[in-house]
Amino acid sequence: MNSEKKILAMNFGGIGDEIFFLPALISLKKEFPTSHITLALEPRSKSVKDLTDIIDEVFLVDVKGRKKYTELLKLIFFARRGKFDMVISAGSNKFISVILRLTGIEERYGYNSGKLSEVLLTKAVPLNKNQYACAMYHDLVTPVTSHKTYLPEINVPPQEKIPDSVLIHPGVSKLSVQKGMIKTVGADVWAEVVNLLIKKGKKVMLAGGPDDRECIEKILSTVPADAENFENYYGKTKSLKDLAELIGKAETFVCSDSAPLHVAVAMKTKTFVIFGPTDDKKLIPQSDLVIPVKADDNCPLKPCLWERRKTTCKSLDCLKISAQDIANKII
Repeated sequence: MNSEKKILAMNFGGIGDEIFFLPALISLKKEFPTSHITLALEPRSKSVKDLTDIIDEVFLVDVKGRKKYTELLKLIFFARRGKFDMVISAGSNKFISVILRLTGIEERYGYNSGKLSEVLLTKAVPLNKNQYACAMYHDLVTPVTSHKTYLPEINVPPQEKIPDSVLIHPGVSKLSVQKGMIKTVGADVWAEVVNLLIKKGKKVMLAGGPDDRECIEKILSTVPADAENFENYYGKTKSLKDLAELIGKAETFVCSDSAPLHVAVAMKTKTFVIFGPTDDKKLIPQSDLVIPVKADDNCPLKPCLWERRKTTCKSLDCLKISAQDIANKII
């Protein structure tokens, strides 16, 4: 096989989705060591390139914007001009196979979305959503490689651990909240968790992104001014790579179901994750290093988000997790 392939990969989603996609790209690079990989992705997720050398180039496509059809045409023209040998798409929409065919790229791989995909794709791969998301995406490259990469790998070396430290990253993206997808406990609960850990003598570190400002401010308003075992890193991590290094330094990481979780998996830091309406079995690997923290609510519909509904319910019993319960898991 020609190892100098020009490969176009397409995956539209948040940062977490792009990190899930990395194992598939890593296996492609193992199969084709001198290949050039271009990843077409949404503008909001472009910082994934800071974490890896596997991606040689990114091409931004704003498929969620008001001009999404113009953006898709831009992608098709880019692909036709790029003289790619292979295209792989993580989209499951039935029209993805049409888009791939319009690129004119000879080898086309995507999920089987029906008869049309079976005709238009070189290989229509069965979509198995009932598995860890990295494995689901990795299925796309099985027609072209026997290499298997199980977890995300990033270009951040292991860090020296800060003794007895707990890093808290409470936030989720504002976009998910605006869409009615509530996936974490409230700021008051996070604040209580921080203070309980401080009282227990843990070295507590706090981090967050721009979307987390209100939650961070709530937490900071409750932390005693004389707390010597607390450090605020909010605003000090300027990139995803900075955050990865900080996660690597922590003995324990506590977060919501959000992109930092997947960075922690790659950094192999022991992580406790708040899970409510989403399915932890699909979003974390089977590992002693990643522990879901869930409410004992016995909701018969859980997990419901993306499985049965596109927004969370009003009662949110699945997120009625006390600060003490969270702290007890960690200590």
